[in-house]
Amino acid sequence: MCTEGLQRPHPALDNPVIRGDPLEWKGHRFFGVIWWSSNLLLLASLLFMVYSIGWEFSVRSYLHGFSDAIVPATATPEQKVESILDWMRAGPPRTPASGPTGLAQRDPKTTLNYEQLLSVCGTATNAFLNLARSSGLQVRRLLLLTPQNKTKHVVAEVLLDDRWIIVDPTYRVIMRDAKGRLLTRSDLQNPATFSEATSKIEDYRAEYSYEKFVHVRLAALPLQGFHLRRLLNSIYPRWDQAMDWSLLLERESFMVLCLSLASTALLLIGRSVLGLYAARKLGIRRVSLRQKAWRASSALFSPPEIK
Repeated sequence: MCTEGLQRPHPALDNPVIRGDPLEWKGHRFFGVIWWSSNLLLLASLLFMVYSIGWEFSVRSYLHGFSDAIVPATATPEQKVESILDWMRAGPPRTPASGPTGLAQRDPKTTLNYEQLLSVCGTATNAFLNLARSSGLQVRRLLLLTPQNKTKHVVAEVLLDDRWIIVDPTYRVIMRDAKGRLLTRSDLQNPATFSEATSKIEDYRAEYSYEKFVHVRLAALPLQGFHLRRLLNSIYPRWDQAMDWSLLLERESFMVLCLSLASTALLLIGRSVLGLYAARKLGIRRVSLRQKAWRASSALFSPPEIK
């Protein structure tokens, strides 16, 4: 039989070391367990990432629809804030929960739909922040602290005319002085200005002052936050204002998305390191995914051989 026109198989395909034959793992079973375990973890992480992307997309779509219903599209930034506060103050009655302690307090769909959560400073502020962010406003959370570093109240800061203005979603107000000027936290550190701004707010507690505050409360972590604040302040003093930490810490779907992305990236790096170790130290060479895809496409689109 004539064999002149036949192509010989690529020598790499006959090499079990390159091909990934199970025989190559003999003597390296422990490494093999680690390798396949990393592959399974990577697959699980990829599936988790796909799920978290869908979850965050669903939450964002819900919030955009919600904010579009209560905030006029042509409103100015200040009018957008007032529209959200108006809804919180006099909008449709929300459902009272029979057991509010069991509600998911970091799920926007929950905080926007239960009366009790809109009456508590932390979750009311979260609801405001989510709606304001979906309306195109730049916002962040501000924690007011006691001298013992315990949270006494939670408010929001909204960037209006290049100034971070204080909004108190619990009391449904933008902080203003007697002349109607919008106030920042620096303004409210003045006792006279604070008294002037809060005197007309019904039942506003005088201890909700602004002497001590943070954007991220690391003291809530075990062992006093592992002294992370001191370390981070020494590296980058404005780290807690450099990004919107409230989005990460107070929206569960976004936090899960970030964790899934980070875990997938770390597992990909770890898998690459294991592959290099196998090739350079153990003599186990793998066919990369790109090579496999190339060979599969070549086999699929190459003309059939005539024997």
